[in-house]
Amino acid sequence: MKNIGPAQQAADGSTRLAVARLLLEQGPVSAVSIAEQLQLSGPAVRRHLDALLADGQACTRDAPQLKARGRGRPAKLFLLTEAGRARFGHAYDDLAVAAIRFLAESGGEEAVKAFAERRVRTLVDPHRTSVTSADTPQSKAEALAAALTREGYAASTRKVGAGEQLCQHHCPVAHVAAEFPQLCEVETAVFADLLGTHVQRLATIARGDAACTTHIPVEPYSTSSGPPTPDGGKPA
Repeated sequence: MKNIGPAQQAADGSTRLAVARLLLEQGPVSAVSIAEQLQLSGPAVRRHLDALLADGQACTRDAPQLKARGRGRPAKLFLLTEAGRARFGHAYDDLAVAAIRFLAESGGEEAVKAFAERRVRTLVDPHRTSVTSADTPQSKAEALAAALTREGYAASTRKVGAGEQLCQHHCPVAHVAAEFPQLCEVETAVFADLLGTHVQRLATIARGDAACTTHIPVEPYSTSSGPPTPDGGKPA
């Protein structure tokens, strides 16, 4: 297999992005049209389209038949999937921030908190039974991590000192929570309710940390030592 150098990889990435952008702006569009607009050969366009299809970022549909065609496969048009659109970003975060700002101006702090509570409970309530029915604090934390992962938060747990740490490695609303920390505060309170114990938020992606980390006590700790820090040590 022929090795591809960094320069060629960068060129391929740039061309594939250009192909994807045409699908975004003009799709459904034919491979022939893409080749003409980007001044690429047919095989080159097909290679990039095949890669987008394999990655689930593009899909095809049959071109409409304006007149009777002869035998053979119908012409294909290409367009982006939702996964393909995601690489270009969305204005959803900006819209959410604007909406919550309006809510804060019109309804005040309590309205923002009520919105945050409804959002988090809508997120976790479908998984309430799986968490609350677990036998031990550790298994409850694991069940909550599994539920959060199903909701897109890429969560995991690990044993740290006299407790568990729940780590959420992704936060779909981090940009919004950076301005409205009520979302994080309410989430922490709902976790405590689900787990039946006091929990402590140690770090958040919204504040620039690598993950949202929540300490869940399993065994009592002394007030002098306190809960572990996000890196697993003890507070100074």
